[in-house]
Amino acid sequence: MDPQHLGPAAASARRRGVLFDMDGTLVDSSYFHTLAWWQAFRQQGHDVPMASIHHYVGMGGDRLVNSLLPEGRDKNADAEILASHAALYASNWPALRAFDGARDLLAQCHAGGLAVALASSARTQDLLATRKALGADAHIHAATSANDAKESKPAPDILVAALEAVNVSPADAVYVGDAVWDMQAAAALGIPAIALTCGGTSAAELRDAGAVQVYAGPRDLLENLQDSAIGALLAASPPLG
Repeated sequence: MDPQHLGPAAASARRRGVLFDMDGTLVDSSYFHTLAWWQAFRQQGHDVPMASIHHYVGMGGDRLVNSLLPEGRDKNADAEILASHAALYASNWPALRAFDGARDLLAQCHAGGLAVALASSARTQDLLATRKALGADAHIHAATSANDAKESKPAPDILVAALEAVNVSPADAVYVGDAVWDMQAAAALGIPAIALTCGGTSAAELRDAGAVQVYAGPRDLLENLQDSAIGALLAASPPLG
């Protein structure tokens, strides 16, 4: 039955949720990824400017490599680039830090009755490292990794997996991310996307990509939560069991 035809009690019982990207959104890791890609490219003889690399961080690694390297390259070396990036990025795990307000933001969403899911397309090992840096597992209902999606962002596969993990429909969700590719993935499902500029992408670019609201970071979003797209979900959400 269409939700708009449900009675008030049934409609209020609908499960609502918020999906969060991790890298550059909750954890300050985007520039570690940029440096790791830069070094991995250099090892294979590709001199790619860091600014160009940063623009594509947030895509899946395969898409990022294809977007930045010449079509006529020896693609047999791509696997080595991906492996080098993984190893170089892993060397920075101990330096990962959550953005100010990230844990409190997840806690507030959780306490307000929303299902909270991490919609990350990171490798499983990287996701574990960022979750450790975030330190908010008590406020997270589910999390995805690259293993949960056939296609990486800007394809919406990882968001679909996160929605399924918490049993929330796109119409009852909000997505929070920091990259153009996050905004595009959410738009593909009709999910309102809140953008944070703490990952290094400008507010104008994020709005052009479809963000419904833009905030400086988790703390800024938390301080304005009631007026955000998440606030509308909170107003309609009973506590989760």
